[in-house]
Amino acid sequence: MAAATINGKDCYATTVCVTGATGFVASWLVKRLLEKGYTVHATVRDPENKMKVRHLLDIPKAGEKLKLFRADLIEEGSFDAAINGCDGVFHVASPVDFTPKDPENDVIKPAVDGTLNVLRACTKAKTVKRVVVTSSTASACINESEEQDQYIDETCWTDVDFLRSKEPPAWAYGVAKTLAEQAALQYGKDDAGLDVVTINPVLVVGSAITPNVPYTVGLTLSLLTGNDQSIEALKWIQKIYGAVSLVHVDDVSSAQIFLMENPSAYGRYICSAINISVPQLAHYLSKRYPQYNVTTQFDDVPPIPKVNPSSKKLVDSGFSFKFGIDQIIDEGVEYLKTKGLLD
Repeated sequence: MAAATINGKDCYATTVCVTGATGFVASWLVKRLLEKGYTVHATVRDPENKMKVRHLLDIPKAGEKLKLFRADLIEEGSFDAAINGCDGVFHVASPVDFTPKDPENDVIKPAVDGTLNVLRACTKAKTVKRVVVTSSTASACINESEEQDQYIDETCWTDVDFLRSKEPPAWAYGVAKTLAEQAALQYGKDDAGLDVVTINPVLVVGSAITPNVPYTVGLTLSLLTGNDQSIEALKWIQKIYGAVSLVHVDDVSSAQIFLMENPSAYGRYICSAINISVPQLAHYLSKRYPQYNVTTQFDDVPPIPKVNPSSKKLVDSGFSFKFGIDQIIDEGVEYLKTKGLLD
């Protein structure tokens, strides 16, 4: 199909849909898309709830280029109106509940069925050329192996049977992300007219336009804020996922757009800039921010990461990360200061 043009550059889409648009990553993506000149159809649970959508309406160009649509993952057909007339779709919406009462029905089933609802809407629209599904390295990194420094690439999949049998903390999230991504890729294979590409970010950090501080930002910088509950969560992330891998939210949105605009993109893409352990992160923060008296003794966490998610495929495709660990952490710190969570 012929490419469209945005800012003088050929790409697949000029009108796109972003699902789950009020979230941390999705709202930043909307911001970047509007800056680039895209027309954006953004799905939210309640467009009339001004408290929930104000940060989207306040983005420059939103008045002329952004339209909000009501949609719900578990409601069949609710994405049809938003996707109708779009050239491309960024599917970012996903249930996030780390302590669900009913993991299968509260997290796993909505993630899978919601992804398929979005893809079926794309097929019905007949205008969508590509869908970029935002998954997670939670679908690639979790396994029972004790091997250290495992190289994780796009051929790796999380061991769903291991998660279901052992039920570690937040196990349903890993199962949901894995099964939803597999369902999306299979749908793309079965529907010859629809390109489905997936992106697998690690922990996303940086500043946000959302009214509330994103969970991953507070989690990553909990060693500075001293939030004991979040520090414990950070440790179990390393124990279950194998590492505390980081990426800046702006690099994620740039990668999402890159995969939409790059005609040769295919399959899965890991999006990870930094791979580190909790002890390594603690030592880094202690040296960079000595005023916060960061604890560096962690006898209950391995000193080095077990896994090493690789972004080689993404980089070899022509993508460049702009943010290293210094910029990621420094911006996160300044952001938390504006929110009153750091002095």
